[in-house]
Amino acid sequence: MSELERTVTKVIVPSGMLGAGVKREHIAYGLAQGAHAIAVDAGSTDSGPSYLARGVSKMNRESIKQDLLVLLQMANEAGIPVLVGTCGTCGADSSVDWTRDIAIEAARELGIGLRIACLYSEQPAAVLKRKLAQGKIRPLAPLGQATDELFDACDHIVALMGPEPYIDAVQRGANLVLGGRTTDTAVLSAVPLMRGAGVAQTWHASKIAECGGQCTTNLRRGGVLMHVGANHFDMEPLDPGNRCTPESVSAHLLYENSDPFLLVEPGGILDAKEAVYTQVEPRITRVVGSIWRPMPYTMKLEGARGGDYQTIMLIGIEDPEVLANLDEFHDRMHKTLVDRIAATFGDEAGDFEVSLRLYGWNGTSGQPVPADTPPPRDVGVLFVVTARTQDLADRMARSCNPYFFHMPIRFDMELPSYAFPFTPAEIPRGRVYEFMLNHVVETEDGFELVRTDWVDVSSTGTVEHLETPNA
Repeated sequence: MSELERTVTKVIVPSGMLGAGVKREHIAYGLAQGAHAIAVDAGSTDSGPSYLARGVSKMNRESIKQDLLVLLQMANEAGIPVLVGTCGTCGADSSVDWTRDIAIEAARELGIGLRIACLYSEQPAAVLKRKLAQGKIRPLAPLGQATDELFDACDHIVALMGPEPYIDAVQRGANLVLGGRTTDTAVLSAVPLMRGAGVAQTWHASKIAECGGQCTTNLRRGGVLMHVGANHFDMEPLDPGNRCTPESVSAHLLYENSDPFLLVEPGGILDAKEAVYTQVEPRITRVVGSIWRPMPYTMKLEGARGGDYQTIMLIGIEDPEVLANLDEFHDRMHKTLVDRIAATFGDEAGDFEVSLRLYGWNGTSGQPVPADTPPPRDVGVLFVVTARTQDLADRMARSCNPYFFHMPIRFDMELPSYAFPFTPAEIPRGRVYEFMLNHVVETEDGFELVRTDWVDVSSTGTVEHLETPNA
């Protein structure tokens, strides 16, 4: 083995999210190349605030367990750790515990022992109020300065971890690390940084690999293997039939990043302005030239809450006269429905909102359609009413039912009947959720707002909760 190979850390990134599906042959390939760890993200804010507000997972339990059965068995046989970031989509404490319980069940079925480190980063409002009073919390655009009332309004608040708690957990003997809310890159960065890989090279590789195969030419063919050295990193697909090219690798720095060259992380900024991407083998791209610029340690804060309630109804319309005058139809129906609710409920209505979304026309964007656009063949009209309680939203929808289903384009016409797919027509949708925080908090280091709990699972299935791991 060459000196270069001895100083390289290799991390298997099996997919972009735990539960998305992993293949044994891909993990076997990475292990055969000498992988030192398996690391995978399990969360995101992509699907909106409801998961954080409720502290639940977007992914189903069965999919998480299926992936863990494969990863834990193969990592156990190879003697390497598994690291999971942002457990249960949102990274709330309850989501870490949910994933921990699935992992314990998987270990029992496999008959293997596990030392699990659970990293929690959910924040009590009181802690953040003290930070705010010290001037250590600032907003990210476009939000304004945080307030004590803003913290109190959140159902759950999480701080995005860096790699330090993961490194500490692995060094203290964890073979499964389950993290609360974490930056997508931090969970992948931990083991290379622990083993002395280049800091800039580690963060850059982790950014490229964060979504698994999305940095390859065929994102449906599995994840990637990060090879991270002191002055370079290589990106290699786990599927022998897939490729990483300079274009596919460099393009991923643009993903979910406002700057094509700079990436802000806890404790520093990755500067990739001078990075050079080279096809060193038909399947492998090498990157050199990345720079890490240290800065005071900060952690991003995310907070969410549940608000009012919604009820929806749906119709389909093929009437050619309506289809030829959709903007006029939308405006007239919207006014009719709002007036109907106001007249029916009076003061009880309170603050309410009605929206109509014309799918097949502009239901996705809500933007005006160019005047010369031909009429569609049909449209689906989604009615959404928002009110302070579910009961009130349901009753408002029922009051609008005859108008929504039978309003003509002109009032001198006979009443039409639009197609409706469901009965009862009104469908309670539940609460509306919203993000409340998009701020950063200054911390002493990567550990200040994180706590670690330990769980030992024996090969016979007994579970012991530890304050600290045994030596």
